[in-house]
Amino acid sequence: MPARSPIRRIATFSIAATDGVDWGVAVASKFLAVGGAVPAAAAQVGAVATQAMANTSYKSRGLELLGQGRSASEVVELLTTSDPNREHRQVGVVDRDGAAASFTGSACFEWAGGRTRPGYACQGNILAGADVVDAMVGSFESIQGSLSHRLLAALAAGDGAGGDRRGRQSAAILVARSGAGYGGFDDRMIDLRVDDHSNPVPELARLVDLWRLHFEPPNPADLIPADDATMERVRLALERRGRIAAGRVDQDAIFLALEAWAGMANLEERCGRRDVVDPLLLAALESGSD
Repeated sequence: MPARSPIRRIATFSIAATDGVDWGVAVASKFLAVGGAVPAAAAQVGAVATQAMANTSYKSRGLELLGQGRSASEVVELLTTSDPNREHRQVGVVDRDGAAASFTGSACFEWAGGRTRPGYACQGNILAGADVVDAMVGSFESIQGSLSHRLLAALAAGDGAGGDRRGRQSAAILVARSGAGYGGFDDRMIDLRVDDHSNPVPELARLVDLWRLHFEPPNPADLIPADDATMERVRLALERRGRIAAGRVDQDAIFLALEAWAGMANLEERCGRRDVVDPLLLAALESGSD
């Protein structure tokens, strides 16, 4: 058999976190398709990020141990003490209760280290410096909103502070919520990856915005009244797309045309009421052409 190639180190900055509703990981690296190697998460169980000379079995074994009720610190200890190459590993774990633990082996390349507080474990190796992790922590703690918003903000902050000192290539976000996967059949709410890109973190943010447009339910507080001014914007946009006859002003006809277009654009979940309009749907309607 041919000799096995040496394991390439995954120089990475990542954050594993929970807000008690969602569990997730965001990660970026100068490494092809980092999302395939580093993150794992399960709703009401926990989240794991494995990196440096990553041991990908940490993901399944870590989630299994977390599912048994083990704490984050217990999981990190059990994973690393039985691993003969633990000094080359880095791992961050958050459990179902929000307790967090991070481990950086002594053989990980500088800068390498992590920070933990209730709700998250943030870590990195071969970074521009400690400022990368510190920036991620500061952003995650200061940003309000959903876990996915906060994870992305942390990733962007780490990227802005220098990130992987070797450069940029890939980024990923994985967020689990009970019953929030496609069709409600699993918990994989967000699973997006930028595998090879010159500026992967902003590209990942663009993909998450697309996910929100297509899959996140509209926020009732954001809906705008279907008044004359709003409906005129809808009518003009539909007219430009050839979806309604010029000059047609009947509101029911406008809504029927809007719903038909939304169905073709995979945005039908942003329709449903005829007294309000989803601003994200309107923005998508007004941009581009069929």
